[in-house]
Formats: sequence, C-alpha cells, structure tokens
Amino acid sequence: MSLLCACSSTPRHRPPPSEFNDDGFRAEMRNLAGEGFDGRMPGTAGAQKTVDYIVAEFKRFGLKPGNGDSYLQQVPIVEITAGADTSLSVSADGRAQSFVYGKDMVIWTARERGESAVVHSPMVFVGYGIVAPEFGWNDYAGIDVRGKTVVALAGDPGIASGDPKMFDGPAMTRYGLLDYKVKEAARHGAAGVLLIREAGAYASSWEAVVNAYAGSRLEAPAADGHAARAAIEGWLSDACARELFAQADLDFAAEASKAARRGFHAVPLGLYADAEVHNSLRTFDSPNVIAWLPGRRQRRETIIYTAHWDDLGHSRGAAGPRLLPGAVDNASGVAGLLLLAEEFSRTRPPPDRSIVFMAPTAAEYALLGSSYYVRHPLYPLRDTVADINLDQLHIGGPTRDLSVIGLGQSQLDRYASAAADLQGRLVHAEPNPQRGRFFRSDDFSFAEAGVPALYAVGGIDDTALGPKWGEAELDGYYAQRYRRAGDAYSAAWDVRGTLEDLHLYYEVGMRLAQTRRFPQWYATSEYRHARERSRGGTGD
Repeated sequence: MSLLCACSSTPRHRPPPSEFNDDGFRAEMRNLAGEGFDGRMPGTAGAQKTVDYIVAEFKRFGLKPGNGDSYLQQVPIVEITAGADTSLSVSADGRAQSFVYGKDMVIWTARERGESAVVHSPMVFVGYGIVAPEFGWNDYAGIDVRGKTVVALAGDPGIASGDPKMFDGPAMTRYGLLDYKVKEAARHGAAGVLLIREAGAYASSWEAVVNAYAGSRLEAPAADGHAARAAIEGWLSDACARELFAQADLDFAAEASKAARRGFHAVPLGLYADAEVHNSLRTFDSPNVIAWLPGRRQRRETIIYTAHWDDLGHSRGAAGPRLLPGAVDNASGVAGLLLLAEEFSRTRPPPDRSIVFMAPTAAEYALLGSSYYVRHPLYPLRDTVADINLDQLHIGGPTRDLSVIGLGQSQLDRYASAAADLQGRLVHAEPNPQRGRFFRSDDFSFAEAGVPALYAVGGIDDTALGPKWGEAELDGYYAQRYRRAGDAYSAAWDVRGTLEDLHLYYEVGMRLAQTRRFPQWYATSEYRHARERSRGGTGD
C-alpha cells in the first residue's frame, strides 16, 4: 500500500525530550508483567490486584472517576471450564479415531451448561465457512448443515489465494475470525464447528492456541444478548486436520486449495463426530477501569484511550501450568496508557475536549470488556471523537516508519501521519495484515459502533538495523513468545522507540482535543454507516 502524505508542512525533526521517560515506562511494565499479578486473568486474585493498581495510579494522577463516583464499570462474565475428560472422536465404516485434547485439538462450548455434546454428527467441510454477499461468496450454498459438524479453515480466501482482488487480498477481513465463523455456523443450524489451524497460514504457535482456548473460557452471559452457538466449538491442529481428511480419503492440501477459489461447494466427508465436554460454571463481574480528565471547553466531547489489562493467567499445555506474564500483550499497552494519563493530567492548560482513559477487561476473550462498553457507553458514542488503542506496543529502538493497523479506514490516518512527520517517520500499512490485528483488539469494538479508531505501533524499519531485522523480530515474537511464557519483561529491552510512539499518541490526542471537527470514516469504510446513525447524519 502506498505511503500517506503527511497533513502538515512542518519540517521533519525528532521531537524534543518529553515527560515519557525510560524509567517510568519500565517500572509500570515490569510491575504489571510481574509474578505478583499472576498473569492478570479476569476473575482471579491477580486480576483484582491489577485493577487496584490501575485505579491507584489514576488517583495518583488526580484523574476523576470515569463512572460517576467509581473508576469501575462492571462487566458480567460467565466462566465455562472444560473438564479433563473432554473428548473428540471421528468414525467411518465402524472405525473410530480419537484425538488428544491439547495435542490434536481443543474443543469447548459457549453454552451455559454443565455438559454439551454432539453424537454421531455427520461432518461437512465448508471451506472457509463464510457468507459474504459483498464479495459474492457463500460457502453454505446448496448444503444443509443442520445437526451436522462443520469443518472450516481459519482466515479467508483472499489471504490463501494470494489474489489481491479477492476479499481484501493479503489483509484479513472480519470473516477470517473465529468469532464470525462459529456464529455463522450456528446460524445455519450446525451442531458443531471445528476450525483448522494451518501451520503455514496462522501467525502464532499451536501452544498459543492451547493457552488461549483450553480449560477456562470467558463468555458474555446469554442474557446479555449474544447469539445462539453450536453445541461444540473448537480448533484442530494442522496434523489432526490432515489425518481427518485422510480418514475421508481426501487430500487436505487439494481440498484447501479448492476452498480458496470461486465456485467451491461444501464437501460431505462421510465421517461422524462424537464430542463431549463436561463443564464447571461460574459467573462474576470483571471491571473496565476508567478515568476522566474533563475538557476545558467542549467537556461533553471525548477522546478515549484504550489498553486492555487482562491476559491468560497460566499455560494449559501438557508441560503443566506456567505463568503467562503478558509483558508485550498487554502490560506494554497499560504502561503506555498510564504514562499518557499522567502526561495529560499535567498538561496546562487542559485540553479543550475531555480525555477518557480506559483499561478494558477480557479483551483476550472476544473483546468482552470493550464490546460491553460500546453497548453501555458511559460517554455518548455520538460525542466520542475517536478511540486511540494501545495493544502490544512496539518494544525496541526508534523506527523510520509507523505501522497503522487497518490503514485506509478513517481520517485518523492523517492525524497519525502528521504526528509521525514531526518525528521524521512515514506511515505504512502493517507488515503482516493476514494476522487481522485490527479485528482482534479493542479498536474493533469502537469501529463496529461507528467511532473512528486508531491502532498504530512503531514499524519494522529500525533506524540502526533496518527493516529485515525488524520484520524478523516481529515474526519471532508471534512464533515463539505470543501467548506463551516467553512474553516476559526484560531489563535488556531498548524502549526508545516505544517512548517515541507514546509521544505520537499524545500528539494525536492533543490535535483531536484542540479542534471542533470530528474525524470521519472514509467513504469506502464499512463503519461509516454506524457513525452516521450515531451522529444523526452529520458530516463532522
């Protein structure tokens, strides 16, 4: 994608030293990723300690409670924990093959039940499991999957085909998300839905999948209006999928290739699934943590900074539980949020518009906290100028570029480009758009509600070591540390580039706070209609 022109004629230069300092950022990040916070999984003692810590910091900065007289907005959550006897077997011609939980597959149910199962359920390969009228695509055309177990590929055909004219080419669309696929399968009446994690097409390791999806799952209560779900949902490893297709006398690679081309038709596999999950259930509230800095003139209009505070707690693989510190994901974002909150609290005079600082809960579980917030906003969405999201910050030295996740959606790109220009940087699209990061972080909740959202991080073109080194570092993080015990704080990290990004986030927020205009979605963005509805059709 081509570079954006900066919307400022100011000569490029590095910004002067700011209040964002190395020691302050390190202290916040080291604390949040430390053993005392126990992996920050909602509903645990570590979560309560995390929330208390963030609240104490907001109070120390002199920020007002964001929810009346409270810094907390409680989000109702159901925890569904699968038992050790979770099972999946596939049979054909009277012969059954069992798959090992955690090694070959991870299955669960989103239903609030003590047990859930599919029994001798016919299996159907539905390609990518997508119905996308705007792309002329329907993987469920001509097939009745009621009561059956559908098997679908992760991602979307644009990524797999390499065709820039199919879907969004190499960039994942929302159709590539697990959350979309399981709901679409349920809408068609499927009893079960199993997604295939292809080793070559998925950004992170199988261990990361197990850590994120095995054991306890957090869901929104059924009473909170979420869609009906299949009895069994889950992931199949790449090796497990190949065994499954071999059992059906099909070549997995050939069938996957067909699924990425127009004209694909669902394939009955001639196999039958038997799966069972016994659950323990727990309901609890977990808070979004919110502070407010009142604006000097346009107090009702708000800019929201978000950084989710939660992580996954402990690993769930065969090697036994290990702490998942979540240093980059997302102690880095919360540390950045706290430094921004402190900096804005010291800004004189205060910004014209109000600034809200929110650390949502349960982002690792289908963005439960931010999704709840946009359904129950504490500040009217029509008056919410923008969301600036901090998630998995760039940890490293200065870069010549800034990666905007989901570049080309809104005029916030121009704000980011102008701020980057002051630092001598250029704005680029993210280097690996197939990861779908725009849809996997809290910016997506705000976008779906119509609020323009900016998710930007330092790029890969390291000023000292260059872009190949930077890309290798990013790939290494996702392959070896993401959602794993290795995502731990290191005192050896260079965070100069991180601090430069924080300065940029502050600059963007200040520019938004000192204008009367509202940034708009571009005409090609699917989110502009939601904004028009919330703003009553106004153009600014």
